[in-house]
Amino acid sequence: MTETTETHMPPPHGGGHDAYKPRSPEVRAALDALRGLRQDLYQDAFALRPLPRMSVDGPLTRRLSGRMREYAAWTPHAVVAAAGVMAVFVAWANGGGTVSTLCGVFALAPVLLTLIRPIGAFWLSLASTTAVAVLDQTWSDWPWLPASFLSHLTVLTVVAIRTRPRTAAWMWLLTAGYGFVAETVFGAGHFQTNTAGMLVVSALLLLVVTVWHIRRSAEQEVTAQQTVTAHERSKRTLLEERSTIARELHDVVAHHMSVVAIQAEAAPYRVENPPPELERAFATIRENAVAALTELRRVLGVVRAEDYEAPDAPQPTLADLDRLLANVRDTGLSVQKTVTGAVRELPQGVELSAYRIVQEALSNTLRHAPGATAQVEIGYVLGGLGLRIVNGPPPAGALLKPSPGAGHGITGMRERVSMLNGEMTAGATDEGGYEVAVYLPVPSAGVRTSEGDA
Repeated sequence: MTETTETHMPPPHGGGHDAYKPRSPEVRAALDALRGLRQDLYQDAFALRPLPRMSVDGPLTRRLSGRMREYAAWTPHAVVAAAGVMAVFVAWANGGGTVSTLCGVFALAPVLLTLIRPIGAFWLSLASTTAVAVLDQTWSDWPWLPASFLSHLTVLTVVAIRTRPRTAAWMWLLTAGYGFVAETVFGAGHFQTNTAGMLVVSALLLLVVTVWHIRRSAEQEVTAQQTVTAHERSKRTLLEERSTIARELHDVVAHHMSVVAIQAEAAPYRVENPPPELERAFATIRENAVAALTELRRVLGVVRAEDYEAPDAPQPTLADLDRLLANVRDTGLSVQKTVTGAVRELPQGVELSAYRIVQEALSNTLRHAPGATAQVEIGYVLGGLGLRIVNGPPPAGALLKPSPGAGHGITGMRERVSMLNGEMTAGATDEGGYEVAVYLPVPSAGVRTSEGDA
């Protein structure tokens, strides 16, 4: 057995050793800063980025007429152009002439360029500041003459609004560097410099813009989070309602499947000397019923809460509606029931869903319109069941105040109606109340009783 020894070769001399040497945190931070500067102010500096028109959906612009709203959308462009024109007038304040006109043009150009090429406008503003300072020697201010001072502040503000806070910081630092070089290298003979004033005023303006950016970003994040939260809440409510419906249907279907299994098992004993074929048929029916019941409990049992217990009493039906209305009346709600059509026995799932829809609609009336009157209409029509629950507006002098809700009751009702392939409408009435109208398709069955009112 031989032993091998790993040999580490020394790094090559020259640049190879430095290439593998880890950089210090300070060097990495400086390189990251330079990359940020290059990305913000050098890459595609003169790329075309037109200023979009302003939204006219605000509380003030919404009140304007059609033509005025179109004009209002160009308000940002008009404000920027007005600032540029003001810089031209400041340049003419020294008496006009060719030099003043040229200085006004140099001051106006970068301001207008912010509307289409914002980053390029910043560099043009520094160049035009130099050109104006060279052309007009009558002003004592240095290096920013009054027209250039106003023009550069406008450019800084507009570009900061159109970009991001990091870009604003870089522009301020480059402005400070430009002012320092202009004062120390080219400031001979100028006794009144205004770099400090430029830096103070521009810092205040950029600080305001940065705070606006941060607040706007926070509002957008909050709005997005609220939208996600509302969506998740709606999904959770929908799943909870479906779980409730599944539990109730499980209890209904399980009861019927148990009855089928028991009757299939007892049927052969009710016939004297049943043939073997009949016994095998009933045994097959019982086995299938038990298997279906087991599968039903396995699939639908997963939606039960851990603390959920199957109710001892049967699920409510429309026959129990009078007891529900009596309880509602005890709370102070005046409610009347009207039944039309030939009353007949409906499938238990339909009866349960109809009962729950009426129950939820009356609960919404108690919450949102305390003291109002309500009307429950049940119509047994050919091939279906119609429900209409309508309440009036709450009285003006009601002691109880409406309680806000998230609309989960309406969601639950729609789920029940959708499960039965029915139709539902819900909305405010012209009188200020609320109406829920439901149609549940059901197969025809035998007539049980006649029309009644309560």
